[in-house]
Amino acid sequence: MNRVLCTCIVCLCLFFFNFPGVSLGRELFVFAGAASKPPTEEAAKAFEKKTGVKVYLNFGGSGFVLSQMTLAKRGDIYFPGSSDYMEIAKKKDLVIPETEKRVVYLVPAINVQKGNPKGVKSLSDLTKPGMRVAIANPEGVCVGLYAVEIIEKNLMPDEKTAFRKNLVNYTESCEKTATAISLKAVDAVIGWRVFSYWDPERIQTIPLRKEQIPRVGYIPIAISRFTADRALAQSFIDFILSDEGRAIFKKYHYFMRPDEAFAWVGEKKPVGGNYKVPAGWIAK
Repeated sequence: MNRVLCTCIVCLCLFFFNFPGVSLGRELFVFAGAASKPPTEEAAKAFEKKTGVKVYLNFGGSGFVLSQMTLAKRGDIYFPGSSDYMEIAKKKDLVIPETEKRVVYLVPAINVQKGNPKGVKSLSDLTKPGMRVAIANPEGVCVGLYAVEIIEKNLMPDEKTAFRKNLVNYTESCEKTATAISLKAVDAVIGWRVFSYWDPERIQTIPLRKEQIPRVGYIPIAISRFTADRALAQSFIDFILSDEGRAIFKKYHYFMRPDEAFAWVGEKKPVGGNYKVPAGWIAK
């Protein structure tokens, strides 16, 4: 926990001191999980062009950026990568609950290098000797929570042991989970199906079996309790949910409705919720 706290403090310093002239007013600070990074960056630029409001984006693991926002006592929007961390934010009264909206939907999957050189076909293939596997840090990254949940609910004890032997890294965000495949640092990750659309030249998605997927995720957005301009923060949410904003997310192949996610999975699944990571997975 000390390591996480120090990381949060350093990131906060980098975030705020990189903008020495910033002040509240016609500016917005967004603390966002990296699960939405490509479309959120594009949407923020479109919002800036449309309104003249400068949007500062701070991406990272959803739990980590929530800690940063809390420590700074500053920020207008919380935009995590899953419902898990939004529920934590609401429980701690860090966001205004009635402003929460669902933006898009996500499905967990296996991501491998383009061409699938290791011939991965299923979750059990990630337990084979010699495989190099990564998952996001489940202590603060939404897709890491889903990865652990999938492993715990689908693998036998000996398979879990074999998987842990192949686990070479905990990544710090969704973005870095995808990058681990892009840079060929690992053979496979348990990530989001959408990763292959972030980098289609280097990432390929292998679907999990429908019975192995415990739930469909969604990306929520809400106004922070620390905002100095609730109306301005609301205008950003309204833009994200507008036809123009939604078209940007659709361009990156995010699911816009839960039924689209169900169709890809092959059956209806629970949507959202949260998962408590077993202690053995924390601080690898």
